[in-house]
Amino acid sequence: MVAVNRREVLATGGIVAAATVVAACSSGGTGMTGEPAESPLATADAGQASPTGALAAIADIPVGGGVVVPEPPIVIVQPTEGAILGYTAVCPHQGCLVSEVVDNQIICPCHQSYFSAEDGAVISGPATTGLASADVQIDGDFVVLG
Repeated sequence: MVAVNRREVLATGGIVAAATVVAACSSGGTGMTGEPAESPLATADAGQASPTGALAAIADIPVGGGVVVPEPPIVIVQPTEGAILGYTAVCPHQGCLVSEVVDNQIICPCHQSYFSAEDGAVISGPATTGLASADVQIDGDFVVLG
């Protein structure tokens, strides 16, 4: 019989736990579901090349909705027809990435904070501060960093 001391058991458990965390974080997806994130440039016109640094095609940003760009972490919204706005996609509550925009509300899935797509203000917490504006501009049919 092999004798195993307490320190070896704890060290092995720590290594297994760390490997599990690394594997979960390296799924290549959004980090929320393990599924790959869709490209915000998915429906861009094949005949028009996207400009360098394009974050999303305007055609992919529905009125009353938006797209979340994971890198850099920006959420791009269109609260009313033709009004394209950007905010940081990092929730000020605990740093989670917002997940979606529904009915002009930007949603953080971690603790259910809701933010206004019109100005980034908190609609409901636990977040106590709104999303900071991100400088985005229109370049042809695309949204780029300003």
